[in-house]
Amino acid sequence: MPPFVYRITKYDPADRDEHGSYIGAEDTTSDHGPVEAAYLQAVAAFAEDTGIDHLAIREPGISGLAHFGLEPAVDGHGLVELFPPDLSGFHDGSEVPLSVSLELVRVMLRDNGAWCRLAVEDKFDVQVGWDQYVYVSSDKRCERAVARTRALGLFPERLETSPYDADSGEPGVQRPADEDFWARLRWSIAMRHAAILEEGYLHNASRWHRLTEDTLDAVRARLTPRAQLTVWPDLSTDVDAVLASLPDEGPVEFVWEDENGALSSTMADESDYKELAARVAGARAATAAPGQAVRAR
Repeated sequence: MPPFVYRITKYDPADRDEHGSYIGAEDTTSDHGPVEAAYLQAVAAFAEDTGIDHLAIREPGISGLAHFGLEPAVDGHGLVELFPPDLSGFHDGSEVPLSVSLELVRVMLRDNGAWCRLAVEDKFDVQVGWDQYVYVSSDKRCERAVARTRALGLFPERLETSPYDADSGEPGVQRPADEDFWARLRWSIAMRHAAILEEGYLHNASRWHRLTEDTLDAVRARLTPRAQLTVWPDLSTDVDAVLASLPDEGPVEFVWEDENGALSSTMADESDYKELAARVAGARAATAAPGQAVRAR
């Protein structure tokens, strides 16, 4: 992570208590107006000082069934004007111009339902946190950008690190999706140890692919760059038995094939089982085996 880290907010440090918590009167949502515009201008100033005009989208996601933002989610997660309906181009590693990056910052400030980190490796990084907190890291001190941010009425504060720098990691077994991975997957398909591939192209968004030795190469060619891949064994045609085997407590990922052959999944726990059974009524096959999934990227 770049060494010069700044927290940019509309919150005057004079209005913080002894623990650093803000106790002033500023609202914690975007004004969708001049203050929001000041945030975008401040990020642009830091990018200019760093010499950045394109950034890579990292760790992108969209809201799922639950939305935790202070503002309501919007149709299309705020991405309708920026990406095609299938969200191609909004994926981990995709490079976008600074103008699009600033619009993504706006989407996150408004809690529209999409999020990501924006970065140039080891050179520049932008993270939007809760309550209108923006963290910008650069490999330069960006003294002009700091002065510009103050002139815009915002407060740039130097930090040692961003609170979002910690890598929380992903659960389960993980490995890179390299040539060895694909060779092992082909062998697993031949041995009938694997049959389903989950393409996690965004956090909270997946596509599902049934695998055979004949279709593996075509599926691989269609995958979103840097998607998280999860390999599943084949589904059981005894859906009632799968439902009956669900654990008494704790979340599971339930995967099923509907009567039209479409694959879907959902997270569920013991409080959801009755609703889940109704939802998958008529399914051809299903499984609930999170411990058997192998993930790659």
